[in-house]
Amino acid sequence: MQTVSITPKWQIHIPVAMRKQLGLTKPTQADVYVENNTLVIKPKKSKILQMGGSLQGIKPTRPINIDKIRDYIDYSDL
Repeated sequence: MQTVSITPKWQIHIPVAMRKQLGLTKPTQADVYVENNTLVIKPKKSKILQMGGSLQGIKPTRPINIDKIRDYIDYSDL
């Protein structure tokens, strides 16, 4: 257990030792909730990382000619 300060903007700093223990190497999002009158901060996994490998083995329905890629882009909303 470590004591941290809460800033006037309600921010806290997660100590290095705790970040290493949790495997946090860069800023991320977290779920924050109260349980038994205790503040709990639970880091969330990146949505991108959760999708890792989910498209493996899926092939495009038709090949796209890279030389004519601009023909496939819809520019009407620009």
